[in-house]
Amino acid sequence: MQVFNTESKIIITCNKRLSSYLQQEVEALGYTITRAFSTGVELIGTVNDCIPLNLNLRCASQILYSLKTFEAADPQQLYDELVQIEWETLIDFSGYFSITSNVNNEHIRTPLFANVKVKDAVVDRIKGKIGIRPNSGPELNKAVLHLYWQDNRAEIFIDTSGETLAKHSYRKIPGKAPMLEALAASTIMATGWDRNSTFINPMCGSGTLAIEAALLATDKSPGLFRMNYAFMHIMGYDEQVFFVERRKLKDNAKKETGFKIIATDLSDDAVDIARKNARTAGVEHLIDFAVCDFADTEVPEQHGIVMFNPEYGERLGTHTKLEATYARIGDYLKQKCKGYKGYVFTGNPDLAKKIGLQASRRIEFYNGKLDCRLLEYTIYEGSKREPKSE
Repeated sequence: MQVFNTESKIIITCNKRLSSYLQQEVEALGYTITRAFSTGVELIGTVNDCIPLNLNLRCASQILYSLKTFEAADPQQLYDELVQIEWETLIDFSGYFSITSNVNNEHIRTPLFANVKVKDAVVDRIKGKIGIRPNSGPELNKAVLHLYWQDNRAEIFIDTSGETLAKHSYRKIPGKAPMLEALAASTIMATGWDRNSTFINPMCGSGTLAIEAALLATDKSPGLFRMNYAFMHIMGYDEQVFFVERRKLKDNAKKETGFKIIATDLSDDAVDIARKNARTAGVEHLIDFAVCDFADTEVPEQHGIVMFNPEYGERLGTHTKLEATYARIGDYLKQKCKGYKGYVFTGNPDLAKKIGLQASRRIEFYNGKLDCRLLEYTIYEGSKREPKSE
């Protein structure tokens, strides 16, 4: 089975409410999307096509290559269909593979049972053809298969990513309640930032927003920070395809920017963590870090965006204290950020009211399971209203 050069359905998954930003990325890479849905997009391509997708996408979670779609009413029928696939041409008998699944079938009480049926079909097929059973387990650092089974319809995929793409591999020290890298990149994309003007991130925490801004501005793709993907452990993999694509990433990446990216936090520890994460990402020199109260964050005269991701009372902080903080965020935007666009990412609408500004947009996101909004504020340099003529 020559999956690296055979076209099939490709599903690229993402977290809820990131699909439109994922679609922008995929189309920018020159791929044609055949279907978009709330947690991903679909296209047609080969496993070799999955390689640049894995290396370039910032908003994605997994990239799945479809092997077979079939009817399966129960676990035995699932096994019977899967054991027919030429697994001996895909998974090395001396190798290792793992199974993930999304299952909703009346005969399955736990997805782990469905995973076992997939594993049994794979190892029984390979043992029958080669005489040796490959190893399997929960780790996602080798070959990975994904089962999608809803009612009587099943589909088996090669997960070409393995470990999720939503984490961009540079953040070795997460800090407190960090924003997922894919979410951070998507929120920045949602602002419409031109990637060529000032980006200010007060209350920066572990630095994810500032780092993602620097990576976007310099066209540094997540694939530069990762050297292992699940597609590398499928038989037929040509490492030259990977290294050619990775070389393109290096050649396209810029080393400098002509504007400021500013990140501040009141916590010495937070700024230290942010610096270290930025250093791992290779963008420390592009970000002006400072330890200070957010209200003392420098605002250059050039225009750009100011982006806050404050605590919102679900996991950190207390309400009374946070009400005062949100009010001060509003004051800071009004008094010091004229000519900029301000953004506040929050999961607490009551606290958002304390900002005291009228949001021009409310962009929907999820942070984990929390329903969140990215609130946009246009901070005018003068009065928004035209003076009355006499």
